[in-house]
Amino acid sequence: MKDLDWQNLGFGYIKTDYRYIAYWKNGSWSAGELTRDNILHISEGSTALHYGQQCFEGLKAYRTKEGSINLFRPDENAKRMQSSCRRLLMPEVPLEMFVDACKQVVKANEEWVGPYGSGATLYLRPMIIGVGDNIGVSPAPEYIFSVFCCPVGAYFKGGMKPTNFLVSDYDRAAPQGTGAAKVGGNYAASLYPGKKAKSLGFGDCIYLDPATHTKIEEVGSANFFGITKDNKFVTPLSPSILPSITKYSLLYLAKERLGMEAIEGDVYIADLDQFKEAGACGTAAVITPIGAIQNGEDYHVFYSETEVGPVTKQLYDELVGIQFGDRPAPEGWIVKVE
Repeated sequence: MKDLDWQNLGFGYIKTDYRYIAYWKNGSWSAGELTRDNILHISEGSTALHYGQQCFEGLKAYRTKEGSINLFRPDENAKRMQSSCRRLLMPEVPLEMFVDACKQVVKANEEWVGPYGSGATLYLRPMIIGVGDNIGVSPAPEYIFSVFCCPVGAYFKGGMKPTNFLVSDYDRAAPQGTGAAKVGGNYAASLYPGKKAKSLGFGDCIYLDPATHTKIEEVGSANFFGITKDNKFVTPLSPSILPSITKYSLLYLAKERLGMEAIEGDVYIADLDQFKEAGACGTAAVITPIGAIQNGEDYHVFYSETEVGPVTKQLYDELVGIQFGDRPAPEGWIVKVE
């Protein structure tokens, strides 16, 4: 194992030993291979650079108490990337190829997977970019599929603490746009409103639905969920929301493990008082508890601005326990890296 300060790693780029790369030319993908080269060499006319024809994924590898390594639902990441590719007219990576690429990268960089108990994981970034000589607004003639990885630390230093968020006047994505695809343009659009919220002392901003500005859609680059006062798990449903693998895992766990009614539907910003707890969920943080939401003049506090609510903590423990192999996983959720 690499000699790193595993307890104090942040979430940043660290060059590891190997990454996977494959090329799409003349209608098919090449046999992918591992390489030590972390520099991509592409044409200045590549559509990824000019027209945003690219998409990406994010998932993690976890070291268990026994020393083995788990991937968490990589097939769902593969399916979501295929959906993003369809939206941007890019060739899809077959599910088996995607999962195999992730396994190869983890195996080749096994020394970069943090020790069990440190909270550190190996973050994987699969991506597809349109490349080749091109200048017109049209799909690229060639594509690159690559998977690289970086060790990342525990998201919460010193334990999980609630974060406050600001409702933004800006839109993350347009109605019928690319909100449900994991494409860079969505994140570029979020940089300015995110910076504005952080400059005012908030963790990030909350985006409302772009059509009516009445319903919660996303929290920064994560999905929203709330626990109602009658103990239901509720999360937004919208064609503009990225379908979070963490969110759908929590919907399942809330229902099957905690015995809650799990609902995916409209969450109106005017109805925050129905929730006793709230959180943001995604690959990086798993769950970020929401302490309070500022919406114009209205400042709504959930369970606490300093303490994590009990249901949120239960969901976090259940999900992380599955990922690190400490709790039984639903069938197919864990893929071992042999």
